[in-house]
Amino acid sequence: MRQTGSDPVTSTSTSPTLDGLFRRSLLRQPQALALIDPADKMRVTQTPPLRLTFAEADREIDALTSHFIDMGLPVGSVMAVQLPNTVEFVLTVLAAHRAGLVVALLPQLWRQHDLTTALNRIGARALITSSRIDGVSHADLIMNAAAEAFSIRYVGGFGSDLPEGMTPLDHVLAGPFIEPLPPATDARSAAIITFDITADGFRAVPRTHLNLISGGLAVFLESGLPQGATMMSAVMPSSFGHLASSLVTWLLSGGVLALHHPFDNAVLEREIVDAGCDVLVAPAPFTQNLAESGLLDRAPMLRHVIGLWRAPEQVESAAAWPATQAACTDVYLFGEAGLFSALRGGDGLPATILPGPHGAPRAAAGSAVAGETLLTPRGTLGLRGPMVPVLAYTAQADASNGLIPAKPLDYVDTGYQARIDRTNGALRITAPPSGVMAVGGYRFLAQDFNAWAQRLGENAMLTALPDRLTGHRLAGRAGDNARAREALTELGLNPLMVEAFRDRTAAE
Repeated sequence: MRQTGSDPVTSTSTSPTLDGLFRRSLLRQPQALALIDPADKMRVTQTPPLRLTFAEADREIDALTSHFIDMGLPVGSVMAVQLPNTVEFVLTVLAAHRAGLVVALLPQLWRQHDLTTALNRIGARALITSSRIDGVSHADLIMNAAAEAFSIRYVGGFGSDLPEGMTPLDHVLAGPFIEPLPPATDARSAAIITFDITADGFRAVPRTHLNLISGGLAVFLESGLPQGATMMSAVMPSSFGHLASSLVTWLLSGGVLALHHPFDNAVLEREIVDAGCDVLVAPAPFTQNLAESGLLDRAPMLRHVIGLWRAPEQVESAAAWPATQAACTDVYLFGEAGLFSALRGGDGLPATILPGPHGAPRAAAGSAVAGETLLTPRGTLGLRGPMVPVLAYTAQADASNGLIPAKPLDYVDTGYQARIDRTNGALRITAPPSGVMAVGGYRFLAQDFNAWAQRLGENAMLTALPDRLTGHRLAGRAGDNARAREALTELGLNPLMVEAFRDRTAAE
C-alpha cells in the first residue's frame, strides 16, 4: 500500500486522527466492505446508492483531498458541510481532515438565517452540500447563504443540476487526479465545529481529533461493540454526539458502516436485515418504538442497540428494554457540551448514574476515565473530561465586568437541572436548561420564539409544548397561518418554526 506525505498511522503523534483510524483498517483489510449507502438514496438525493470497500473509499477520499488542495484551501481553514446521512458525507469529512481542514457540521434543517449566522461566526472558507435533499434544493440554499458570507471562497456540491458557481464533486470522484501530499495532522488540532444554543445564545463549539475520539471511545467501550461490527447508523450527522456515536465508533471497530436516512421504518428494517447489522445507532425514543414493534424478533442478528437521548431528562422514565439478544446502551447528550453512556442491566431499566468519574465497565482494568459528572453550585449538571470543550463554553460565561477570574472553571455547566438522590446517591437529571427549547436535534432560545412571532403581527403566537419523543414540539397561531408560513420561509427560518403554523383544521 502506498504511503503519501506523513502517514497518520506512523506519525509521532501519541494519538491518531480520524484519518489515522481509517488508514489502520485500510492497511489491514483493503478489500473488505466499508460503507453502504441508504437503500432509498435515489429518493433522498436523486443519486444511486454506493457500496465501497476500504480501498475504494480511500481512492475517493484521495480524489477529494487532491481537489481541496488544488482549490487552494489553506491548512486549518474551515469547510462547512450540509449533507444527508450518505456515503458522500463520510468521504467529505475524511478528505477534509486529510487535507488539513476543519469540518463545520451544518444541520440539515437550517435555512438561510441560521446558515449565514453560522458561516460568518466561524469564518468558513468552503461550503459543501448536495443538490437536493428530500425534495429541497439545498444547492440553492447554500449558494444564497454563501453570497452573505464574505469569507467563502469555494462551494462544491454532489448530485446534478447544480447552480452556476458550484463545483460538481461527482466529477471529481470519477475523474483522474494526482495523488495528494497531505500535511501532517496533529491529533490535538481542530477537527470539527458544531453549533449549540445555550441560555447565553448561539455558540460555535470546536473540537480536536482527541476530543472527538474520546467521545466515540466512551460509547464504543461502554456498549461493548465488537471489532469488525456491521453498524447501522440512523442519525443525522449534524452534532458531536451523533458523529461520535456513529462515524467514530465505526472507525474504532473497523467494520462496516451502513447508513440510513431517517424517517422510513420499513426501509430501515429491510436495510438492517439485508446488511446483517449487529449494531443499531438511532435516537433512543425511536429504538424504543422499534423494540415495541417487534423489530428485535425479526432481526435476530442485532446484538447491540445504542440509543441517543437528546432530551436526557427523559431517560429515567423510559420503559424497560425487553429481554432479547440485543443489549441496550443509553447515550445521554447534553447539547454540544458532551455526553456519557450507560449500558442497561438485566432488568432492562436505565442504569443508575453516580456523580464523579465515569469510565467503561467493559473496558480493560485500569483504562482511562471517559469523563466526570458533577453537581454545580447552581444545582445543574456539570461535565468535564477529555471530550468536553471547556473553553468554548466558559470563555465568555466566566467574564465578569470584563475581568477573567483567576481560577477559571475546569468544567462545562450544561444548564440541565439536577439533584442527588438521598436514598442511593444517584444523580437525577430533572429538567432541560431554562430558556432553551429542544425540538428533536435542534435547540432554540425561548425568547427567539416571541421575537419571530411579533414580526408576524400582534395576534401571532409561537410556543413550545412538551413532547415525549422530541423534548418539545412547536405550535403557532396567526390570523392567517398560510401567510405566516410564507413570511417565516422568506425570513429564512428553520422549517420546524415554519410548520408550527400548519393548518390543523383538516386534521381536527
